[in-house]
Amino acid sequence: MPSEAKAFRAAIVCLSALLPNGVHAEGIDTEHLFGFMIGTDVGSTGEREFQSQTTGRFSKSGGHYRAIDQELELEFVPARNFRIEMGTSFASHDINGVPDFEDRRQLAWQGVSVDFRYRFLDRDTAPMGLTASVETHADRIDETTAAVVRNYGTALTLAFDRELVPNLAVTALNLIYQPEWTRFVGSGAAEQESTIGAAFAVMAQMRPDFFLGGEARYLRKYEGIGLQEFAGHALFVGPTAYFKLSESSRLTLAWSFQAWGRSAQSMPALDLIDFERHQARLVFGVNF
Repeated sequence: MPSEAKAFRAAIVCLSALLPNGVHAEGIDTEHLFGFMIGTDVGSTGEREFQSQTTGRFSKSGGHYRAIDQELELEFVPARNFRIEMGTSFASHDINGVPDFEDRRQLAWQGVSVDFRYRFLDRDTAPMGLTASVETHADRIDETTAAVVRNYGTALTLAFDRELVPNLAVTALNLIYQPEWTRFVGSGAAEQESTIGAAFAVMAQMRPDFFLGGEARYLRKYEGIGLQEFAGHALFVGPTAYFKLSESSRLTLAWSFQAWGRSAQSMPALDLIDFERHQARLVFGVNF
């Protein structure tokens, strides 16, 4: 078994032992249940949350590659079915000997983001939940190469979910479109790219307030925001765990590896040019 998988399993076992046995969930709340996906729940009117999200991306086509993004976010629910999230992020990169990448070792403030979500269908009154999310970000550090840039992007997501077994298991589907505009400050070069994809997840309650499941994400990257030229695609799969630590705090752990992929510049196997080999995410949130 890979060392990453052993570490993930050990973390789940240790953290699940800390959970109280006498707490029972009242329905499944999918707002923060998933790692790399989103659920259709948006919180209750007047709810406020602070969230810390750490995302790690590891291993490229050669050399040593590690990129870690730390995002701090505030979430508000000003009206029924409508949520606003504002965030700022810091990026850490350790790159050495990766083909076509400059060697870098740095920690820098990356940028800001704002996310608007609106729930059109509630699972309690409809066959499934449906939520639309529009997240816009402005960055000064390229998340892949760590170069100084002026980057603007939007992530458009349609999220669907449905309880397979009431209060026990839930499944979710995300449809994704992400256009981005980037200008490199050093060279003045500019580029446009876009990513489309679909993600699927199943989560089951293993014990009160502890969910375990998995996510599968298929992503296709193109040059141009209108999907003009195919660049590469990849399939990521991996486990996800969710812990309700208390009435006001939660923790989500997720790890994905690239199971299959192909770049337009390489033979079929994996796409380690447009994507990474491993991705991991840890999300901690608290109501206030």
